[in-house]
Amino acid sequence: MLANREGQRVPDVTFNLRDGDQWIQVTTDDLFANKTVILFALPGAFTPTCSSTHLPRYNELAPVFKDNGVDDIICLSVNDTFVMNAWKEDQKADNIHFLADGNGDFSEGMGMLVEKKDLGFGKRTWRYSMLVKNGIIEKMFIEPDVPGDPFQVSDADTMLNHINAEAKLPQRVTVFSKPGCPHCARAHKLLTDRGISFESITLGVNGLSYSSLQAVTGMGTTPQVYIDGNRVGGADDLEAYFSA
Repeated sequence: MLANREGQRVPDVTFNLRDGDQWIQVTTDDLFANKTVILFALPGAFTPTCSSTHLPRYNELAPVFKDNGVDDIICLSVNDTFVMNAWKEDQKADNIHFLADGNGDFSEGMGMLVEKKDLGFGKRTWRYSMLVKNGIIEKMFIEPDVPGDPFQVSDADTMLNHINAEAKLPQRVTVFSKPGCPHCARAHKLLTDRGISFESITLGVNGLSYSSLQAVTGMGTTPQVYIDGNRVGGADDLEAYFSA
């Protein structure tokens, strides 16, 4: 039975983590004392839903959470610290604090440690999120106890709706670029100068080609900028968009 611990204190755990070339010890007091913290837990680093949806959206909404009183966002998984550090580098999720619960002590204390032997994972954390204030769990969103890996309620948007249903969401911006393209660099600068976060999809990386660009955008030139799913166009078009 998965445990809802709202109103209780987080488990008292010391995490052994790797910071550069050094081993460090981090306690739950270090993480939660005198802070408002969101922690979301997921089954494993580099796994599909975790990498494509769960983690990226929390990273994307981190500035909004900060504006609404959240001091830190923690991503926890029962993986070793080297795996979590590698995943952080791969995801480029600079707004998220990655926490390796290598022995599963925190997850067990939360009542969230489950067997995933059917996947060859061993013991892992169940997927959930929680809002913690000064070490006390104010709210938990626990995925339903059904087979597989449900992902329905522990997402960033559900948490943000709980904290402030009227919070203004950031625009979703994607830029298709290619290396060495001065117009792409100009589009990036136009967005950066306005403090707008964006996803950059680079041709020549992970098999992406001009055929990919043509298939998705219907265009054969870079950059191609999309804002909230609508194509703006190239750098000149983006400049005109902002001027308007």
